[in-house]
Amino acid sequence: MDLGNQARIKELAEKYGKDDIVVIIGGAEAEASGLAVETVANGDPAFAGPLAGVQLGLKAYHVVEPEIKDEIDADVYDEQVGMMEMVLDVDAIIAECRSIREQFLGSE
Repeated sequence: MDLGNQARIKELAEKYGKDDIVVIIGGAEAEASGLAVETVANGDPAFAGPLAGVQLGLKAYHVVEPEIKDEIDADVYDEQVGMMEMVLDVDAIIAECRSIREQFLGSE
């Protein structure tokens, strides 16, 4: 997650609180997606950005996870994400994101 996004998320979390924010990510790889989930939950693991050592406790989901996909109009999802979903390792992304959420935020 780039430093600018970290700063924006930190600012929004401070303004609105962790209970009113869910972060939606769209990374192409499971490991990168897991790092983004970890960053907003437990702080930047690289200790390089605004969230270094900052545990926001935010939930983050990848756009391909059922919890998010099911909330999006099917036509919009197909238009915006459908092609990407066909080339991603969706199962690996979902497993990684869930594992990180469970590790840092407890059971879902």
